[in-house]
Amino acid sequence: MDWFSAPGYWLSRLVFQRALAAVYLVAFLSAALQFRALLGERGMLPIPRFTARVRFRRAPSLFQLHYSDRFFAACAWAGCAVSVALLAGADSALPLWAGILLWLVPWALYLSIVNVGQTWYAFGWESLLLETGFLAAFLGNGEVAPPVVVLFLLRWILFRVEFGAGLIKLRGDACWRNLTCLYYHHETQPMPGPLSWFFHHLPGPLHRAEAAANHVTQLVVPVLLFTPQPVASAAAALMIVTQLWLVLSGNFSWLNWITIVLALSALWLPGSVPSVRPAPLWYEVLVLAVAALLLFLSYRPVVNMVSRRQVMNRSFDPLHLVNTYGAFGSVSRVRYEVVVEGTLDGSPREDSDWREYAFRGKPGDPRRWPRQFAPYHLRLDWLMWFAALSPGYAGEWFGGLVERLLENDRDTLRLLRRSPFPPDTPPRYVRARLFRYRYTSPREWRETGACWERTYVREYLPPTRLAGAVHRP
Repeated sequence: MDWFSAPGYWLSRLVFQRALAAVYLVAFLSAALQFRALLGERGMLPIPRFTARVRFRRAPSLFQLHYSDRFFAACAWAGCAVSVALLAGADSALPLWAGILLWLVPWALYLSIVNVGQTWYAFGWESLLLETGFLAAFLGNGEVAPPVVVLFLLRWILFRVEFGAGLIKLRGDACWRNLTCLYYHHETQPMPGPLSWFFHHLPGPLHRAEAAANHVTQLVVPVLLFTPQPVASAAAALMIVTQLWLVLSGNFSWLNWITIVLALSALWLPGSVPSVRPAPLWYEVLVLAVAALLLFLSYRPVVNMVSRRQVMNRSFDPLHLVNTYGAFGSVSRVRYEVVVEGTLDGSPREDSDWREYAFRGKPGDPRRWPRQFAPYHLRLDWLMWFAALSPGYAGEWFGGLVERLLENDRDTLRLLRRSPFPPDTPPRYVRARLFRYRYTSPREWRETGACWERTYVREYLPPTRLAGAVHRP
């Protein structure tokens, strides 16, 4: 079938696949280095406890069949190894059928992690990586030209990511409609980056222009992905530029990077086309069957996207094959942070020697400038942002965090930048307090060297000791 293949996109496929393998590598590395404290047998939300109450059909996962910390580590590091192999082009050295199977390995391993990851993995970019990774397996390798239908399905994912995010903004916070959301967003986003302070202090008219440009990029430009070249390439390029702007302005895990990867698949990259053999019949049948399945599964995400009660970042099937996306339908006007402290005092008082725990990414010390971590995902730091918005977001895991800090748990402390206590001297009590944070003005920054100014709001968790029950916030 001549219409089945698009030889001119062989270089786009190559760049897309290698970039996707790099994102997979970051995702598996994040899982391997953080899982013990979050999901391990002694973690805050242990996987065995989850699999005991949730059936395999609802959450398909290797860890439904067997779990141990050693087995999880083996799966995560195996995902890293396969990702490195794909990044090096191992799929091109294999027969077509074997290349497809190799691409399905990281998808299956990461699906197993996400489906038991609970709150720690309840982010849209997890489903986006799975949806993209599954479809990428059917792009083929150097033996055949890229299938047209898979290339258009990748654009369909990108369209839903951008258009869904644009719709939820228009339907959500009024500040998106009056173009003022970016007056607050750079200060109140989950994890600011090293340039976020400067983005926040851009002139108001530029913030309004940013918001207007966002609407154009998310509500108009995605439609152009389905037009002939070079218009489709121009639309994809504009999306890439927009995502790079977001990369500079904050730490959004690999959300921006996986969106850039999807946009790469829509670019027509010039270059000599290598000779390839015609696609075998079994491959054509397989690709068309997968495409039919994905189009069928798109029904509920599309209905959600056009609904007035649109929800964002929702999976409608346990394999995360077709999902709905969106981000920042509402924007906080004020930033709150939970500051966790411990003391060695056996009778804690307000004037006791309370020492603050330092997190890697979330704001803490007002004088410490934010660091760049994305595309690496600091899961605890992100959930601490939600905990500050409402104690309800922390009800499942915050008590477990406090318990492990009181034990000086090694795996938990590895998630932090610094513990104020020696490894052999755990705190007697731990407490949490809620502060309001705001960016300093340029004058305040020059005078104090601090990028944040914080004000005490209220007690978040009273002094808690290990001997008694750990209070929930």
